[in-house]
Amino acid sequence: MNNINFVGRHLRTYSVLQHSHDDWELVYCTSGQGEFVFDRGEPIKYKKGDVIAIPPKMKHINHSDEGFTNIYLTISEATLPYRSAKKIVDETERQIYRSFSEASYYFNSDINNKELVLSALGSLIVSYLIVYLGKNNTSEVVEEIRKSILQNFSDVNYELDKYLKSLPFSYDYLRKLFKKETGITPHEYLTRTRMNAAKMLLSGTSRYDYSISETSEMCGFSEPLYFSRVFKKRFGCSPSQFAQNVDSDEKSKQKKA
Repeated sequence: MNNINFVGRHLRTYSVLQHSHDDWELVYCTSGQGEFVFDRGEPIKYKKGDVIAIPPKMKHINHSDEGFTNIYLTISEATLPYRSAKKIVDETERQIYRSFSEASYYFNSDINNKELVLSALGSLIVSYLIVYLGKNNTSEVVEEIRKSILQNFSDVNYELDKYLKSLPFSYDYLRKLFKKETGITPHEYLTRTRMNAAKMLLSGTSRYDYSISETSEMCGFSEPLYFSRVFKKRFGCSPSQFAQNVDSDEKSKQKKA
């Protein structure tokens, strides 16, 4: 969910030929201005500080008379609730730009277990886009809950119930509203976020540097046995079996190569 699988940059560019992606593509304009033209839907003009979110398999062209620079990335299983391309304007504090820049840095680095950071950044960027695009799709309080979860899911001392009860709404109302707007409860969202982080960590190139106990703690679980049960329920195998399967797949690919 919201996993960043590619990050690139365009230096001064005037035109990108028609193409599409299997996943969502997010493009942040860092300078200049231009226009996206799609095979369906209206064209979208953009300038510095704008983000264009393009759904999977939507063919598009990016053209500019004066030239543009940008950071672009693709995200698999993005939880963006849209079916058409959208333009999102970054706010004056430029949180989205900082997240794109961090994604570019980590994607192109050789830092161990960078996949964990990229997964968290993907979820953060998607949340920013939903919030900034407009609050007609999701309410402000739901986005606040989502933001709290994304910022604290790795903390074993994070108490979601305590946070929910601190908000000026009834607990049951928040739970029902969150499920109505996202399809799952806040606790299910927290568990899903932690499990996706665990999956990315166990898929990393240095997954054997950490024990199951350490991985459990890094993903917000204080009890390794409980972590293993939740992981197996979601993915159908234990964390150690998952890591072994990843290792076997990598060895098979190396042999074929």
